[in-house]
Amino acid sequence: MEKLLRIFSKESVDINQAALLLGFFTLLSQLLALFRDRSIAHFIGPSATLDAYYAAFRIPDLIFISIASLASVTVLVPFISAKLDKGKVTDEARKYLNDIFTVFFAMIALVSVIAFFLMPYLVSVFAPGFPPLFQEKITVLSRIMLLSPILLGLSNLFGTVTQLFRRFFIYALSPIFYNIGIIIGVVFFYPIFDIYGLAMGVVLGASLHFVIQAISSKLSGFGPAFSRSINFANIKRVAMTSLPRTLGLAMNNIALISIIALASFLKEGSISVFNFAFNLQSVPLNIIGISYAVAAFPTLAESITLGRVDEFKVHLKSAARAIVFWSLPVIFLFIVVRAQIVRVILGSGGFSWENTRLVAAALAIFSVSILAQGMITLISRSYYAKGDTKRPLIVNFFSSVLIILLSYVLVQIFENVLLFRYFIESLLKVSNIPGTVVLMLPLAYSIGTIFNFILHLFFLKRDLMAGETFITKTFFQSLGASFFLGLVAYIGLNIFSPIFGTTTLLGVFLQGFLSGILGILAAVLVLYLLKSEELQDIAKTLHTKFWKAKVVAPSQEGI
Repeated sequence: MEKLLRIFSKESVDINQAALLLGFFTLLSQLLALFRDRSIAHFIGPSATLDAYYAAFRIPDLIFISIASLASVTVLVPFISAKLDKGKVTDEARKYLNDIFTVFFAMIALVSVIAFFLMPYLVSVFAPGFPPLFQEKITVLSRIMLLSPILLGLSNLFGTVTQLFRRFFIYALSPIFYNIGIIIGVVFFYPIFDIYGLAMGVVLGASLHFVIQAISSKLSGFGPAFSRSINFANIKRVAMTSLPRTLGLAMNNIALISIIALASFLKEGSISVFNFAFNLQSVPLNIIGISYAVAAFPTLAESITLGRVDEFKVHLKSAARAIVFWSLPVIFLFIVVRAQIVRVILGSGGFSWENTRLVAAALAIFSVSILAQGMITLISRSYYAKGDTKRPLIVNFFSSVLIILLSYVLVQIFENVLLFRYFIESLLKVSNIPGTVVLMLPLAYSIGTIFNFILHLFFLKRDLMAGETFITKTFFQSLGASFFLGLVAYIGLNIFSPIFGTTTLLGVFLQGFLSGILGILAAVLVLYLLKSEELQDIAKTLHTKFWKAKVVAPSQEGI
């Protein structure tokens, strides 16, 4: 751990190294997130009450995305970078951030207050399938959670400084404490305040998230302060640059709101099933796709700012190949051992075996789009680095519309075309389980996301990477290795199942864990035989940066 922290304190860290380290701390955060979901599954389980809790997130999340993205990391980093003096904080840069802080805080607080009073009407629109009693619960829960977009929005603003100075260690700590707050809500507040205790945990987690980023920002020379005189010309410039990105993110959130609204008409617990599976597939997405995108963005922005186009392409290709390299094996592994993953992580208390099978099936469908989601995150940031926010907006708009349309169309097909329903249930091994229609929602999301990735990739190769080889070689090498990973893991499941059994937590864990290890070893062997450059780079990085890392004095302006 000491070596990791010292590496985080250095200024010269390449994208792969930063991504691996950021991924390490993101893994800690995701482990807490899994414990959070296990606690929720144990104490509550998929139910109308839990559906109400998850539905209550939608309006605060929409406010957060719609307002916070106007002052996001991806937009502010290039602006603030231009106001620094050789990496040092200037009065101009400090005044600039304070102006943003003042206007942003006023906006998000005002919108949250308005939403507080309009919440009963908003809930009736966004969660129409709930009976009146549960709509009242959602209203109260959403009102409590309205504090979270304010706190997370401010934290996101100060996170700009954290990323600007490449303090990825601090940046990765905030989600850890956010999940700790929610876990406290589940374990301590829920027994006292019922479902409202979960909302209080969300607010506590958001508060911890904000405090960490605010302290980090202050230590970097950017203490939060209100401006008495605001340069609205700068604010307008940031807002106009951010607006397309904000609209694009809002479209994605509206697609999720549409899915939740549709799920509110389905069997009780459908929203819970969707969210449990969505959170599980987000673990590898955050560790791989988000980590590489976050680590790459400051370098990509710097390369563009300095006019180093060739350097920009090199860094982009390196991050893209790494995402492909890691994501494909995860997809195959998650599909093969999905039931073991779900049962070990969520299978306790009020989480039944039927719940396990349904969430596992939804997880398998979500997993197909893990690579697409990670690549979208990176490619969109490559456009933001060069100041182009319109292209991602157009792509996100059409893909979000597709997700919304597909969710309604697929539900209708599933309910009315017996052959299609039989095919899906047989393929995912969920026959004779009530509520399987909910699987159409992750299917619509995955199809729309893959379409989004294809469009992003098409425009990227046309606009930024014309004539460049991109991810083809890595894709086919990783795909081949992933196929053998899945095959060996599947064989392992059949071998270990009668040995360890499937009736105990330890037996299910050992069955899935050992099968996964055998599959991973098979994949590594295939990659070694194919002389994968990514495998060689990772081995070299682990060998030279971690096991043989030299002790150096940390820099005050380091990561």
